[in-house]
Amino acid sequence: MWTAFFWGLIAASSLVLGGLLASWVTLGKRTLGVIMAFGAGVLISAVAYEMVFDAVKLAKGSGYPTLGFLAGASTFFFSDKLIEGIGGGKRKNIDAAHQSKLVVPLVLAIILDGVPESVVIGLGVLEGGTVSLAMLVAVFMSNLPEAAAGTTGMRSGGWSRTKILLLWVGITLVCALASAAGYALLGDLSPSWLSFVQTFAGGAILMMLANTMIPEAYEHGGKLAGVFTVLGFAISVWVIVLEHAQTG
Repeated sequence: MWTAFFWGLIAASSLVLGGLLASWVTLGKRTLGVIMAFGAGVLISAVAYEMVFDAVKLAKGSGYPTLGFLAGASTFFFSDKLIEGIGGGKRKNIDAAHQSKLVVPLVLAIILDGVPESVVIGLGVLEGGTVSLAMLVAVFMSNLPEAAAGTTGMRSGGWSRTKILLLWVGITLVCALASAAGYALLGDLSPSWLSFVQTFAGGAILMMLANTMIPEAYEHGGKLAGVFTVLGFAISVWVIVLEHAQTG
């Protein structure tokens, strides 16, 4: 369990790094847009190959992966709608100014984005005894632009650097705990239900990408958003291929 916590902490630590970077350096909207596009491409690859493809192999012809994928996407959609209703719908908007009074919905929204991928890291440790390098890289890289965009909004809303840093540290710990929970609580599941959980996370992440990261990336990154999305996808696939070549 502590191994899962450690790797979950490493993956989510980029939230703190992204927050620190955006706290001290003013990043242009176009720069944030292409960084966000790169992170989206990396995560799309992770969903396709590290979650869905592995889950389909694990399920051995059952319908659990399909059910999990649809359930995860639906759960994220309706949870996101609820959080949007209390003020957390613009956590990735580069132009948004996050007022201090919105700290609770903002935290809930960011946790909603980060928990599914953190649970998958814990599951990866459970299944293979060690973390998937490709999944670790995907989560780490995708968290950077999220934290940078969120921090930009917090700075516009008048947040202090100390408050911003404490927020990202707290969310990083929550994500690490989610990885540990994925390892500790899901160890007794059958292969079919494990495949359900993996695709549940994949569906939630893909819904998040489609509704938040990709539109924001294109709005501010323009046509370059497509270039960096493809670049992120390609690099993630390269890591996956390299990892499987070494273990195979």
